[in-house]
This record gives sequence, C-alpha cells and structure tokens, in this order.
Amino acid sequence: MGEFVMPKLLAGKKCVIMGIQNDFSIAYHIAEAFGEAGAQLALSVVDDRPLRYTKKLEERFPGSFTFTCNVDNEADLDAMQVTLKEKMGSVDALVHSIAFSPKEALSLPFAETTREQWQISLNISSYSLVAAAQRIAPLMTDGGSIMALTYLGSDRYFPGYNIAGVAKAALESSVRYLAGDLGGQLIRVNAISSGPLKTAAARGIDRFSDMYETLANSAPLARPFHQRDVAKTAVFLASDLSEAITGEVLFVDNGYHMMGMSLPRE
Repeated sequence: MGEFVMPKLLAGKKCVIMGIQNDFSIAYHIAEAFGEAGAQLALSVVDDRPLRYTKKLEERFPGSFTFTCNVDNEADLDAMQVTLKEKMGSVDALVHSIAFSPKEALSLPFAETTREQWQISLNISSYSLVAAAQRIAPLMTDGGSIMALTYLGSDRYFPGYNIAGVAKAALESSVRYLAGDLGGQLIRVNAISSGPLKTAAARGIDRFSDMYETLANSAPLARPFHQRDVAKTAVFLASDLSEAITGEVLFVDNGYHMMGMSLPRE
C-alpha cells in the first residue's frame, strides 16, 4: 500500500486546534493533517513550553499562528475570541484536545477521589469544551464543526483511569447537549474516541502500558495504531463530508471498543 496523501478537503477553512503539548500530542498530529488538507491553523497552547513545536507547524503551513490560552482563566478565553476574530474573522472548525487530572487522583483508588480533584478534572477536561464553544460558536458564521477527544474509559471501567473516565463521560454528554443547542446554527459537535496512544498525558496513568498493550494484542484490526489515524478522522469531521453528522462519538481504535472478550493474538 502506497503512502497516504492527504486530500485538500479543508482548503480555505479556518481551524482552531487547542491542546498541543509536543509533537506526540494528538492535537499536534491533527493540526499537521489539517494543514496538509489546506486549512489555516490557529494553535492554542497553555504556556510557552510547546512553542517550539507549534513553530514547526507555522513554518510548514504559512498563515498559521499560535496563541496562549489557559482554559481555567476566563480572561484568556475571552482574549481567544478577540484574537481569532481579529486574525481569522470567522472559524470553521474547533478541535478540543484538552484533559487534566491531578496525578494523585489517577494513582489512588477512585473511591478516594477528593472534591478538589473532582472539580479540577471536570473543569479542565469537560467544562473547557463548553467554555471554548461559547466563544468560538459566534465566529462560526457559516456553520462549522466542533470536535473533542475522548476515550473508552468514559463508559467502561479501566483500572487507574479513575476520575479521568468520569470527566470523559461528562465531556461526551456535553458533546450531545452542545450538538442539540448549536444545530440550529449548522454547527456540528462530535467526539473522537481514540485508542490509547503514547502521549504526555498518557504518562500520568499508572496502568497505561496495560491499556496500550491490550489494544495492540487483541484489537480486531491487526495493524499499528498511531496518532495519524485519529488525525485523518478529524479531517473528515472538519470537512463538508460530515455535514449531516452531529452528536456522535466516533471510535478510532482498530475496533477494540466493540470487543466483548479480548484474546491474545496467535
């Protein structure tokens, strides 16, 4: 099979990608795929550390730019809207790839979750989608696509995923309610449920290696799984090909999510 060449499905579209940390980030690979598909990129980072990675994207895709936004800060969110309006005028797609839970909340049993850990996790991992949509939906003057990154731990028990799974459940519910509210503006809201990938966020999950190896050894599709697979689906959701799809969770995990019993490969 030859090398995949990204079609120009997003030519002329203006896309915001939130949550780049480094070049292993799912958000980074989505941004790269969006740029290859012809989009102008607005890249959101939480601080200065990821700037060397977004700089590579800016150099590769002229017209792209980076801005800082801490989703726990209302002033930053308001400034994001102003920046996007000034530099882009309108927005066609928003990718929300943001999640955070305190490390101790992922290492201790879920039954020991504190109120503070709960509030931090759901605020950053779930409410931030709503907060971002509030600012960006008004800029989607011709309709658009909003998508969030989620995981199967939203409705299955994965040891060690803990409060992160509860936050993903809230995120997916938020996707459906936003889809209902924003559909009249022709704004689609969906989620991509990715299989486990080796990212900076994954390092905080104590039993991540077990999750990763289980998919690699027992998913129906016996093929490598990579951030690029998620990025291709994100391009589809941002493109006009998905204009009748909203309120959905699309699984991109080599089919692992549908397994009732996992067996090692022979």
